[in-house]
Amino acid sequence: MNFVNLGKSDLRVSSVCLGTMTFGQQNSEAEAHEQLDHALAQGINFIDTAEMYPVPPKAETTGATERIIGTWLKHQARERVVLATKAAGTGRIAWIRDGTLTFDRKNLRAAVDGSLDRLQTDYIDLYQLHWPDRNVPTFGQYQFEPEKERAFVSFLETLQALDELVKEGKIRHIGLSNETPWGVMQFLQTAEAQGLPRIVSIQNAYSLLNRTWEMGLAEIGHREQVSLLAYSPLAFGFLSGKYLADPKARGRATLFGAFAQRYTKVNVPLAVAAYVELARRHGMTPVQLALSFVVSRWFVGSMIIGATTLAQLKENITACALPLAEDVLQEIEALHLRYTNPAP
Repeated sequence: MNFVNLGKSDLRVSSVCLGTMTFGQQNSEAEAHEQLDHALAQGINFIDTAEMYPVPPKAETTGATERIIGTWLKHQARERVVLATKAAGTGRIAWIRDGTLTFDRKNLRAAVDGSLDRLQTDYIDLYQLHWPDRNVPTFGQYQFEPEKERAFVSFLETLQALDELVKEGKIRHIGLSNETPWGVMQFLQTAEAQGLPRIVSIQNAYSLLNRTWEMGLAEIGHREQVSLLAYSPLAFGFLSGKYLADPKARGRATLFGAFAQRYTKVNVPLAVAAYVELARRHGMTPVQLALSFVVSRWFVGSMIIGATTLAQLKENITACALPLAEDVLQEIEALHLRYTNPAP
């Protein structure tokens, strides 16, 4: 397992991160603990969660993922684990903090305290803003719509609130998620001008089907030293190829269809079929091709993988270790030009 520092921070994380949004919904507490134990044994020290998990979010299960991680974490050497969680964004989930999810001082403090309690820990290594607190395209939308503008908490106010939590020792570092180039630069410039905490990472979707990070954010990440935490590297399971043979195959896309809208666009099945064929022609599984590609990208700090079974998790971890030959990478680029970001 390779390890890198996130951004300019001292957070040294494994190049593979265990995502946990299935814990408490598709996975029981015992199954979740089994996954966590296996990940740690394989050298993965980085765990990502969120206050809104598990997915799909429901009033009766929200917070269950953090609670499950908490019952595991209290039996671990805390310093061995880099723990990341996220504050839910505005207007998304009515039952979290009475639906008042703006990134102001009151709400961020309540969110952090709630997560610390559920996680049974004194501090969070990386605290992320799950979705921007403003009008941006979300979940498969790809066009900015000015008519949907709404009021949002200023970047300065949000960073000041996070600064207090850092100074109190409740969080160590901060990051963003599902962010745009404009938002990233606003956070960076505000932090520099005001002497406030600097973001160390951005958790955005990145896969063979969605390489939008490369169109703006890659340059920012490089020049500003901010790491990408790549989520959905298997594109909600589509890049495994299982939905080609059976569109109704059991998986996240069929269980939680509303969250798969990013992958319902016209070129997705064509692109998936092409990548599956490429993998098999070179003696790889589609999973190996998809995960090895993402984890090897120069701008990826850590790739977030999730699984509903221990067998899947083992396969995914093993797949990450396969280096891709130059001719394979060239063929990937040719397919990318033919099917450019079919699932942005």
